[in-house]
Amino acid sequence: MTSLTLIHRSKPTSENCCVYAMYPGGLMEKKGGSADSKEDGGPQFAEVFVIIWFGAVVITLNSKLLGGTISFFQSLCVLGYCVLPLTVAMLVCRLVLLAGSGTVSFIVRLIVVMAMFGWSTLASTAFLADSQPPNRKALVVYPIFLFYFVISWMILTFTPQ
Repeated sequence: MTSLTLIHRSKPTSENCCVYAMYPGGLMEKKGGSADSKEDGGPQFAEVFVIIWFGAVVITLNSKLLGGTISFFQSLCVLGYCVLPLTVAMLVCRLVLLAGSGTVSFIVRLIVVMAMFGWSTLASTAFLADSQPPNRKALVVYPIFLFYFVISWMILTFTPQ
């Protein structure tokens, strides 16, 4: 709790904003008594954290190397904030799974995840693609699509044991 208090009291910077953007996903991932419980059959917090941060850093470096005009930390923050719809999808999918699993449950989860995937992808590409030279926009959009697709796939394929 002390480290969160220190971040909150410090002057707001883009680095702090990225921490706040990732925090809701970490809270949603914690279930039951332990955040690293292997009993739920889903990805562990460290796995999700590494996938999101590694993917965001790779996309940001790709954007910078292709001549983007956005700063490194701005890009990380955009990608972090655009994970929020997928966090909502994860919450909805967990609630649907509480009601039961079956074909109808899967179809509802598929629709929710597809809608939130589209929202995340469009929101981040609208900002990041505009910071690129016109002839390189597709080279920036494709990794963003893959990044959110992997996260969406993790949410959709979760099944409690």
